[in-house]
Order: sequence, then structure tokens, then C-alpha cells
Amino acid sequence: MQARSALFDLYGDHLRARGGRAPVAALVRLLAPLGIAPPAVRTAVSRMVRQGWLDPCRLTSGPGYSITPKAARRLDEAAARIYRTGRITWDGRFDLLVLEAPLSRRDRQRLAANLTFLGYGALDECTWVATRAGEDVDVLLDEAGVRYERFTAAHTAGTPGAMGVVRRAWDLAEIGQAYEQFVAEQRPLLAGVTVRSLDEEAYAARFRLVHAWRTFLFRDPQLPPALLPERWPGTAAASFFDRHAARLRPAADRYVEQCLDSGNRIARQKGR
Repeated sequence: MQARSALFDLYGDHLRARGGRAPVAALVRLLAPLGIAPPAVRTAVSRMVRQGWLDPCRLTSGPGYSITPKAARRLDEAAARIYRTGRITWDGRFDLLVLEAPLSRRDRQRLAANLTFLGYGALDECTWVATRAGEDVDVLLDEAGVRYERFTAAHTAGTPGAMGVVRRAWDLAEIGQAYEQFVAEQRPLLAGVTVRSLDEEAYAARFRLVHAWRTFLFRDPQLPPALLPERWPGTAAASFFDRHAARLRPAADRYVEQCLDSGNRIARQKGR
């Protein structure tokens, strides 16, 4: 688990609902159970500041970092997809992008990762398609300096034709296998965390569960049911995730509050 990716998970799953800010010392404490060392946390924080995801701030407990509006939008969109708070609907139309691809390989890879996160799949290197319009796609492409054209399209063959487009843009068999592997890997790890486990153990287990589930934001566009195969493995995996994420939430919340309160207590003692 990389420190930068873990910080996105930490802010999105725990700190966003607590004001979106935390002291540096708390960030270090909260990532320690995951095996992430303090220097790696500080390096990742500095990188996220340079990239416009975090802003330095002064808290009563010491120096800290708060999420930027850009980060808040990204975290809120990720949370809606992780916990599926919105109903997936489809009007039979695709959002179609025709790009002038960046010249450098690194820029092309970065752009592809960002478009995939927003739910787009590639028909070829310059043509991307989604079953829903990405809210930030225009901002993303403008910031990347990419020239593009954008269309709304419907397949003349209806749903069968649309399913053909989907299978060109996404490897659904591979995504389905990834869901099955997710459940197979997580089940034995979660079975060892019970009501008798320490809050720190439950927090770490839940963090790893959410972190593993979050990778599907870059793999699964969450297609409408009409375009998915029968007995889609993602449905069972989602139920598995929801059940264990909810089960471990109370203990994880207690551990987060403990780490945040620890810094506040130290600050109050120094102020006396």
C-alpha cells in the first residue's frame, strides 16, 4: 500500500466527514497500523500539496493539512461510487470523446488513468466512451491541455449494439474475475476480526478492505444492469463489501477518534 494512495483513502473514508483536515501527527498515527512509516507519510503529503490535493493549515493541535476543493470533489465522487449511494440509470446514450492524444507516453498513461476513474473505456487510443457523462471530464481535459470533441451517441441497434460497444471498451470477464478474487482474498482476512479484536485491528482490516475495493474505481465503470452479463460477480462482491465495511465501522471510528483526540490532548497539556 503506497502512502499517497492510503492518504486518499484516509481523507475520503474518515477525515472528509470530520472537516477534511487533520494534524500531521494524527496522519502518521493513523497510517502506522498499515505499515507505512512516518517519512513516507510526510513525503506523500508534500507531493499531494504540490499536486493541489492538500493545503497546509494550522490546527489547535499543531500543523496539519486540509483537503482542497479539487480533492473534495474527487473524494465525494469516489465515496458515491464506493458505497453506491446513487442509483445507476441509463437513457440508452453514450458520452463519446474523440481526443488528440498527448505526445508523451507518461502523459497518455496519466490521462488514461484519469478517464478510467471517471468511468470511460477506450475504443482505441483516441476514442473513449462512457454510459454516463463524467462531471469533471471537461475540466480534466482542459487542465491536461488536450484538444477534444465530445458527442452524445446512441447505437442504432439498441441494447444489443450497445452491449457490443461495452465489450469493446471493457474486458468484463477480467473485471468479473477480479471481483471473485477480491472476495476470495478478503474473506479469510476478515474472518479473523471479531468483536473481541482490538479497535486498531478492526480499523486496519477495514482500511485494507476499502483500499482493495477502491481499486475497482479504476477498473469497473459501474455499467447499468442492462449492459452487464447475467450473474455479474460484482453484485455479490458489493454485498460482501457492504456487510463487512458496516460491521467494522464502529470500531474503526473509535480508533480514528482516539488518534485525533490524542493530538488534541497533547496540545492542551502544552498550553497549560
